[in-house]
Amino acid sequence: MKSALHNMNPSVKFVIITICMFTLAFFFNPWTPLIVWLGVLVAQLLFSRVNWKVWALVMIPFVIMAFGYFWTTLVFAENQTGPVVWSIGNIEIREVPLHHALALSFRVLAFSGLSLLFALTTKPVSFILSLMQQMKLSPKIAYSILVGYQFLPVLKEEFVQIQQAHRLRGATQNGNIIVRLLNMRKILLPMLAGAVRKSERAAFAMEARGFTGEKRNSFYQIVSIGKVDGYMSIMFFSILVISCSSVLWL
Repeated sequence: MKSALHNMNPSVKFVIITICMFTLAFFFNPWTPLIVWLGVLVAQLLFSRVNWKVWALVMIPFVIMAFGYFWTTLVFAENQTGPVVWSIGNIEIREVPLHHALALSFRVLAFSGLSLLFALTTKPVSFILSLMQQMKLSPKIAYSILVGYQFLPVLKEEFVQIQQAHRLRGATQNGNIIVRLLNMRKILLPMLAGAVRKSERAAFAMEARGFTGEKRNSFYQIVSIGKVDGYMSIMFFSILVISCSSVLWL
């Protein structure tokens, strides 16, 4: 069960997380997104093999964003009503802006936690195949996304090679940031030409292998829906129900 989230059908996982996000949009209180975020963390801890160092590094910008929402809403809120919760020097923290600040910051954490759960436990290729098999996505769109995804590491390698070739020929990277950005076109133009040539070769290869873009009835790799999808769906909906019912008992 440690890899249950990784073994879920990507389309089922995507639909469940989308439902959770849309549901959170209708609740503007601190407790609902906080419980969802804590539930997502517990689910990842128990049912995934997520690299927590990577998770923490990716989460840093969202934590900074949540703190920014919290501070700006707390200090510059237009509605400064309610009893004073505490005072910091000449600044009085009142209940209403504190409630709004916590709601916004926890909402950022909840949305980012759900997004990271999907991104870190889902293989892109399996997700695209699942969209074709379960969600009936057009093969033209699906295979175009797959080809573009496979080009990313190749483009990264070409960028490094072109940059090193320029350095061997004496091209300098000195100057301010504007000069460097202007010099970047000397690298991007060859990369663009190479990408066009690679896309043409990929298109010819797919056409030679009989790809027409029509609906497929059979697949080499089958992405099915199993029992683990049912168990994980019950878990997510349980977290969502508990978080939504928190408005009644908190």
